[in-house]
Amino acid sequence: MRASRMFFPTLREVPADAEMISHKLLLRGGFIRKVSSGIYNYLPLGYKVIKKIEKILQEEMNKQGALEILMPALVTADLYKETGRWDLDVVFKLKDRKGADYAIGFTHEEIVTDIIRRDIRSYKELPINLYQIQTKGRDEARPRGGVVRGREFIMMDAYSFDKSWEDLDRSYAQMFKAFGRTFERCGISPLVVDADSGAIGGKENQEYMVICDSGEDTVLICKKCNYAANSEKCEIGERGKLKEEEEFQDLELKDTPNAKTIDQVSSFLKISPKKLVKTLIVEAEGKFYGILIRGDRDLNETKLAKALNSKNIKMAEFEDVMKITEAEVGFAGPIGLKVEKIIADNEIKNLKNITIGANKTDAHYMNANINRDFKIDAYYDLRIADKGDGCAFCDGTLTTKKGMEVGHIFKLGTVYSKAMNATFLDDDGSEQNFIMGCYGMGVSRMLAAICEISWDKDGIIFPISIAPFEVSIVLVSEEDEAQCSVATRIYEELSDAGVDILLDERNERPGVKFKDNDLMGIPIQVVIGKSAKDGMVEISLRNNKQAKELVSIENACEVILKMKNDLYSQLSEKANKI
Repeated sequence: MRASRMFFPTLREVPADAEMISHKLLLRGGFIRKVSSGIYNYLPLGYKVIKKIEKILQEEMNKQGALEILMPALVTADLYKETGRWDLDVVFKLKDRKGADYAIGFTHEEIVTDIIRRDIRSYKELPINLYQIQTKGRDEARPRGGVVRGREFIMMDAYSFDKSWEDLDRSYAQMFKAFGRTFERCGISPLVVDADSGAIGGKENQEYMVICDSGEDTVLICKKCNYAANSEKCEIGERGKLKEEEEFQDLELKDTPNAKTIDQVSSFLKISPKKLVKTLIVEAEGKFYGILIRGDRDLNETKLAKALNSKNIKMAEFEDVMKITEAEVGFAGPIGLKVEKIIADNEIKNLKNITIGANKTDAHYMNANINRDFKIDAYYDLRIADKGDGCAFCDGTLTTKKGMEVGHIFKLGTVYSKAMNATFLDDDGSEQNFIMGCYGMGVSRMLAAICEISWDKDGIIFPISIAPFEVSIVLVSEEDEAQCSVATRIYEELSDAGVDILLDERNERPGVKFKDNDLMGIPIQVVIGKSAKDGMVEISLRNNKQAKELVSIENACEVILKMKNDLYSQLSEKANKI
């Protein structure tokens, strides 16, 4: 491709609304342009990178026996209603001219299950794995970072159907391999972490996290045993014992006027938040529960939902809290609390002489103690894990990093097949629900994730496998016949050899060309300048601009092809280890 015929409107200034590195660079490099909040155009460079990612993904999915299909982006509401997901707040809803309800597909479990239940009858037709690469729509409350979290995005979603859990394990392992190889071939090595299934549902699941400072997810890691999980899922190991040497103090009622929050109470009573235990009132399945957690900790609602075995958990309304505690909101405590049960985070069992709400407006109890002053019905791991917490699987300590999710794989089991009555006949003639798995990869988000971890002050540094071009030739002077002749010769020879190449022969200053080529992140750069008259050209790698090499014109193509092959080999070596 000749740059004079290419549409890549680069920007010199950073757009005001761009905060993340990837957002800035993709806008500046002419890869994307904003349409509205969370919705972007992919310009030629951006779409070319997307298509290269998709090609790698298709190759790896096909190797594992998955079959590509294309499902509709417009989904009838009836299918989502079968599983209860029609009322999720992320669903874009619309009506046709006859008043029928439809949604823009945000994920396609129901649609693919409908395909299978219509046409698969026997266990002999299993296993089967169908996937698609398609644009999705989600009504995100807070779109972020350009194509990192959009309202419209490109995703690969795959769905496996098996006759047993053992077969699902094999399908899951195949997808684990396909995902790992895809990421490595695209130049990234995400951390695989345990995760919560969220709105998808199901059993085991894992996320692929690209570790970067701009990530919106918190990842907990134990360096001793390599356990890793996101903050919603991370289990916490119990540490320490009740401090027997600390004597029980007398329970004391203290006036705490207008002190409702942890900060206000700890400041007023001049105690550490670690000596405070907050009592949260939650409602689940129409019943109210008291939840105890240390003052400086945050409740993990996902863990609480599992502890209460309920999907419908919410914080109690103010009116209900005031009725239960007979006090204003902010003074709830476990002593005399009239709820179904009082449950506490594991950490609470090791505390003595704590400060709690008194169920009386403007009052707290100091030196309260479990079993003497109030009872706990059950203990669970209920808090959000944080740096310094103990690992649940060894005696190590958890550390935290920020991560960006680029993939998520689930063992769904029968969550959807039962809800949609999707069955097959087993070898004994009995009717069984399909055992399902689902596997999602954010294709458009990968474009951003790669930019987040691979850049410098001059722009993006793309891996060769997905770069908009593998090689760029910068013609310093389009008016110099010798330079033009050499540039054209190398361009044509490399094009004939199958190299994806850009010849920058624009009528622009050399500095503009150099800046644009660096900004676009093209891995191998060839400069045809004054040295051409001496039979030499300059070759460099984008990720090592200092190591420039002068090469004879006769050997230039051979050197470039070797550099290209070496870059691909490095990615293949990593993928082959998966």
